[in-house]
Amino acid sequence: MCPAGQQPDPHGTSEERTANAAFAALLEDSAEELYESAPCGYLSTLMDGTIAKINTTLLDWLGLEREAVVGRKRFTDLLTVGGKLYHETHFAPLLRMQGKIGGIALEIKQAGGARMPVLISSVVKHGGSGEPLLIRTTIFDARDRRTYEQELLRARNAAEEARKQAEADRARLQDALAVLQQSLLPATLPHVPGVEAAVHYRTASPDQLGGDFYDLFPLDNKRFAFFLGDVCGKGPQAAAVTSLTRYTLRAAALHDPDPDPVSALTTLNTALHGRYTGSGDARYCTVIFGILEPDPVTGQITVRLAAGGHPPALILRAGGAVDFLPTPGGFLVGALPDARFATATTVLAPGDTLLLYTDGLTEARTGKDRTTLYGDEALRDVTAGHAGNPPQALIQALTGLLDDFGDGLDDDTALLALGIPTPTPDPRTENTA
Repeated sequence: MCPAGQQPDPHGTSEERTANAAFAALLEDSAEELYESAPCGYLSTLMDGTIAKINTTLLDWLGLEREAVVGRKRFTDLLTVGGKLYHETHFAPLLRMQGKIGGIALEIKQAGGARMPVLISSVVKHGGSGEPLLIRTTIFDARDRRTYEQELLRARNAAEEARKQAEADRARLQDALAVLQQSLLPATLPHVPGVEAAVHYRTASPDQLGGDFYDLFPLDNKRFAFFLGDVCGKGPQAAAVTSLTRYTLRAAALHDPDPDPVSALTTLNTALHGRYTGSGDARYCTVIFGILEPDPVTGQITVRLAAGGHPPALILRAGGAVDFLPTPGGFLVGALPDARFATATTVLAPGDTLLLYTDGLTEARTGKDRTTLYGDEALRDVTAGHAGNPPQALIQALTGLLDDFGDGLDDDTALLALGIPTPTPDPRTENTA
């Protein structure tokens, strides 16, 4: 229906007129015009490669006149030197064997000397008795595709360079973190007369500073102090607390005329709580601190311990018994102004070993689904097989255990083993007997 006062257009709407004109043009389009003006190049050659027919599209690409090409040039004359070589060694032999070949990337020479990337497909036309008569070739303009491939290659190369740069930056960061981590730990453990000591430190990630720490140092010409602990968190903030903790404990023990494990932890608690209270970033740690007091007559060593929120130490006896040295109820160090710490005392005889560890070991995730924590009891069971062994052998076994955890090890782990060596029998005494 037309609006009132308007007459219908006898030739239809504008969309209909456009459609009709397009249909009329299609009917007038001859097969020859379709061949000459196709969006791709068409080429027919004799079996020796002489060009017998070529369309206008391909001539325009080449910048040549028809008279200079038909009957005067071979197909290979249109190709670059590399294209000619590929045609002779691959293209032509495959075409003869298969009768057709498609999608081959080559380059044709333009009149001005430029090279134009193309995709070429050819098929052999046979006569009624099967003899090959001529070769029909279709040539597609691949310039846009080549540009896209080059852009893609550049993007890929740029991404690869960025990846290599990121890996190099990460390696430098890891090296710097490793150096800084080592600066927070003793370079070596001192020699303790009558005691063998072994230690191992494992970071869960080389990209982060850990918060575990340990130390072993002399108090006087007889006694030695040791500690092992774990600062909450990771990164630079945890490293700052680790540094403060280590040097505070050392200073507290070395400047006390009668050093006591509880006094050392109390001093550390005061330092941490005073430093971080009200800062909006509460910091605390778990620590176990001990003093070794040797008995020169028996060769035994008395160990006095104080613990603040730390997992209990393990005692491995020479006879095979293994059990925890309970220190229940100790508060986290630095969390409260007046903290209470648990104490324990034990005696190490020849063949005995004291093992300290952080909870990265017992809280490692195990099982196929990585949801089960390794736990204290599993640690006691595995160390039972190493009772009576030297501390170094125990640490090596636990290092292998950490390796087995793989990606189940989420936290840093510090291990410190202190043992009394078993006296070596005097061969002269044995021979006399």
